[in-house]
Amino acid sequence: MATEYGQGYGSQGTFDLDERRRHRLPAALRAPLAARSWRELGYVLLSLPISIMLFTYAITMVSLGAGLLITFLGVPVLAAALAGCRGFGALERARARRLLDLDVADPEPLRMKKNGPMAWMGAVLKSGASWRHLLYAVLHFPWAVFSFVVALNFWAYGWALLTYPLWFWLFPMYGGGGGLQLYGDEHHRIYLDNPFEITVTALVGLLFTLATPWIVRALTMVDRLMVHGLLGPSKLATRVVELESDRGVVVDTAAADLRRIERDLHDGAQARLVALAMDLGLAKEKLTEDPQAAARMVGEAHGEVKTALQELRDLARGIHPAVLTDRGLDAALSSVASRCTVPVQVDVDLPSRPAAAIEGIAYFTVSELLQNISKHAKATWAAVDVWRVENRLMLQVVDNGVGGADASGGSGLAGLAGRLDAVDGILVVDSPAGGPTRITAELPWRG
Repeated sequence: MATEYGQGYGSQGTFDLDERRRHRLPAALRAPLAARSWRELGYVLLSLPISIMLFTYAITMVSLGAGLLITFLGVPVLAAALAGCRGFGALERARARRLLDLDVADPEPLRMKKNGPMAWMGAVLKSGASWRHLLYAVLHFPWAVFSFVVALNFWAYGWALLTYPLWFWLFPMYGGGGGLQLYGDEHHRIYLDNPFEITVTALVGLLFTLATPWIVRALTMVDRLMVHGLLGPSKLATRVVELESDRGVVVDTAAADLRRIERDLHDGAQARLVALAMDLGLAKEKLTEDPQAAARMVGEAHGEVKTALQELRDLARGIHPAVLTDRGLDAALSSVASRCTVPVQVDVDLPSRPAAAIEGIAYFTVSELLQNISKHAKATWAAVDVWRVENRLMLQVVDNGVGGADASGGSGLAGLAGRLDAVDGILVVDSPAGGPTRITAELPWRG
């Protein structure tokens, strides 16, 4: 295993060395030849013909539909105009994804209560995404004209001036002049024809060439904002999707908790109580025949009762302990820490108590993390810190164990992350191999 890891590390080290050699030049000097710069320039140049088609379509169809609104024909024309704009929007999202590396999700779909052309037209006309696509068609045209002119001029003049020493000889040979004409009137003319002027011209072209990728990138930032803001899903629709997903997570988590409680009761306390009832029945039969054996069996049953009670306490504590309800997080987390296999320092600094649901999730999160430390971390100490930052409840659990904790996949940390995400919380895991491990959770306060 060590050999394989060493080989992988060596390969990665060689790759990183090649990358450093390849990128030895500063980013400002690499930009004119970088693939990203050419993709962004291609995006700007393509924007003009596409925006002309989109603007012409949108204005023509909307004008026609508005003019026909005095008849019923205006409604389907307007609906077709908006549907066409949505189709162009899909093209623009794909173009931005390919050339700008901007991944924008599709807008919210049309919501139709029933099928049919009338329902479809009503859904298109009532959709906010449709009207945002129309707004994009109108606003993008003047911006596409401006960005096309600026980008093309900077790019063309930059490369033309930079390569001027290679082609200035065309003027005296074929153009009848000494070179590029810097100034001219009826009496005299100034040409860029001596070595000094040619060198200065090339240096000016170099400045233009180096500046062009950054100017084009600044222009495409506006395109990014327009595509993201007008062609993507609205904030409300995105929030609805998140809430629907979170509701599913909450339902799944609740079902998993119920299955866990049922399993623990069936395999733990219930099995012990059944065995206890059988032992007491045998002891009752032997009470008259063999009192000593009966007494011994009653003693064993008494031990089973204590064990079953302890399991029931642990199960109830894992659901929602009474100390959490009565005394809050400080006392509840101190109780959890006292049962951990390593010394745990608990520091809770809260001005008041958060909402009961948030308090319960915070308790469950710390409890799970301390159980992971007991089972897997091989640590000698741990610390739990809880504090409030504005309207957020912050939790941090640190240990000096072997590290390597990973929240991806199907681990318990992934379940914790899903539980926190269901209430707009965040779980951040920092656990390099060899330790230490630092896990930070952030929850809404909701006091």
